[in-house]
Amino acid sequence: MMYVLTPQQMRDADRAAIATSGEDALMRNAGRRIAQHARRIAPAGSRIVAFAGPGNNGGDGFAALAELASEYDCVVAADDSAHSSRARIAAQERAQKAGVNVVPLPGDADGAAALAGEGLAVDALFGTGARLPLPEKYRAITPALDAGERRVLAIDIPSGIDALTGAVGEGAVRATVTVTLAAAKPGLLLEPARENVGELWCVPIGIGEAILAAQRREYAALDARAFCELLPERPAESDKRSAGAPLVIAGSPQFPGAAVLCARGAARGGAGYVTVATPRSAAAALRMHLIEQVVVELDDEAPPAAVVEELLDLSKRNGAVAIGPGLGLDARTGEIVTSFLRANRLPVVADASALFHLSKHLDVLRDKRAVVTPHAGEFARLSGKGTVAPQARVERVREFAERTGITTLLKGSDTLIYDGTTMHVNPTGTSALATAGTGDVLTGIIATLLSQGLSPVDAARAGAYWHGLAARRALRERRAGVIAGDVAEALGPSLPHSTDASDYGVRIL
Repeated sequence: MMYVLTPQQMRDADRAAIATSGEDALMRNAGRRIAQHARRIAPAGSRIVAFAGPGNNGGDGFAALAELASEYDCVVAADDSAHSSRARIAAQERAQKAGVNVVPLPGDADGAAALAGEGLAVDALFGTGARLPLPEKYRAITPALDAGERRVLAIDIPSGIDALTGAVGEGAVRATVTVTLAAAKPGLLLEPARENVGELWCVPIGIGEAILAAQRREYAALDARAFCELLPERPAESDKRSAGAPLVIAGSPQFPGAAVLCARGAARGGAGYVTVATPRSAAAALRMHLIEQVVVELDDEAPPAAVVEELLDLSKRNGAVAIGPGLGLDARTGEIVTSFLRANRLPVVADASALFHLSKHLDVLRDKRAVVTPHAGEFARLSGKGTVAPQARVERVREFAERTGITTLLKGSDTLIYDGTTMHVNPTGTSALATAGTGDVLTGIIATLLSQGLSPVDAARAGAYWHGLAARRALRERRAGVIAGDVAEALGPSLPHSTDASDYGVRIL
């Protein structure tokens, strides 16, 4: 299991582990793990330069290069201006004994760049306790620690980003790889810091499971193993309905494609029987694209109450409901949506047009097994509190879910899922999802997972994780021009083949 700990929680866990294992042992372990990843990206026999701050992050840099000195030309540019811990002093002594050359920190970016050369630069300046902005003398050298210019490995967190909020300060390091120690930190998963993190690995350093588990779960993120453990297994005796039977209420003459994509997301997400209820005026267009899914026509002229009764009767043969993709925004449709949701007893995922209609009727979802999946624009209306500033996403989602009692998935490259208990941050987001219709696919996936028995929060976080995996798979195959249908088709192929813990740790991004 991967943990996501705030900086304060990480400090608490460190103290507890030091009391039992000793600080030197943890730093040695960290050095070995960091060295493993340095070997992956540093050219054989090249120069590795660690830029070491005065604290234990710098000590981890010494510990890593002590492991690498027999294979590379290793240099530590160190700031020794502050009092060092005994573990850091011991790591420096090991590094020098192993042949690591120790020099003072350079005074500017040109000096740092010349020192690093064409090999690997290691950011060991500051750990999770650093405050922004970085002190001026460090901002003078961090431009040389830029993944756009050379390979950069950041230890624990790229210097200059906030480990809790993901804020990026002036002169922040931009890494090729970040090796975070013992647990991921929220800021590594949040925008805008994600752009500075690069490839992210979480490595164990000897802090016991019990110590990590004792920290309150304010934040969480899935890895491949946890995702696969969440996915329901289809029993051998399953029939098509018990395998997952979502009802998709979607589509209109103007937007039939949204219903098609939602139904395909549900089917490729593992449903055995997908029913799509759509206005009669849109049904022909849906049937042109949906062969395996059942399309049920709703009378465009019938009174709303009659349509609601029909939907409720239809839902008796289903396990969950997806509602909203491509529906009309007219008052009649709004009455159908809100009246149906008020009477519905199945788990439900509401998206797109349903969110428009729900903005003044959120009470219909209170205390129900429901998840809403707005993007930022939809959330501004739904929350009633206007535009969401990027740095306020966590606070806004938390406030909304606690006020309404509705599990909320706020889309974005750092999609957030909150159920009033734990803030789940999805690590698989990608710009390949920035195309029309991908949200409809996500709604279908979540509906299937709900119909297979997952809770709203588990269906939402597993759905978002899988959705991102599929988009990344589609992007690898096409490189450009990924469309929503590609994401649906990539769901099966994107499932992880192996979830065994790597000796390198857990890969997150």
